Amino acid sequence: MLVNGLVILAAAALIGLIIWWFFGNFQKSSQQADLANGRQEGQVVVKGGYEPEVLYLKQGVPAEVTFKMEDKTACLSHVVFPSLGVDKDLSKEKLAKVQIPTDKAGEIDYACGMGMFHGKIVVR
Repeated sequence: MLVNGLVILAAAALIGLIIWWFFGNFQKSSQQADLANGRQEGQVVVKGGYEPEVLYLKQGVPAEVTFKMEDKTACLSHVVFPSLGVDKDLSKEKLAKVQIPTDKAGEIDYACGMGMFHGKIVVR
């Protein structure tokens, strides 16, 4: 009887964990790029994912995003911007720079080489 109760309790806890993992309202980290000398620069740290996950850029101001590699995971060794045709190998340099077009407002999605980790640049 005690064993059945423990099994039911463990199953309920597991179901709760699964529901939280898939449906939890996780806050995405975001940051505004720095403006200096008529340019804007942002940095994304690559360590178990992307930090910040969302980077905001000002429309019409030339922009460059630096990806700072702090992870040895094979999946995160590349950052891919499908809409820009960019596939940057981050394992070759600790700081990899990507030029981002800011001529029009919108969202530019990027992901790791396997598409498991995602980030976004928002031009506004």
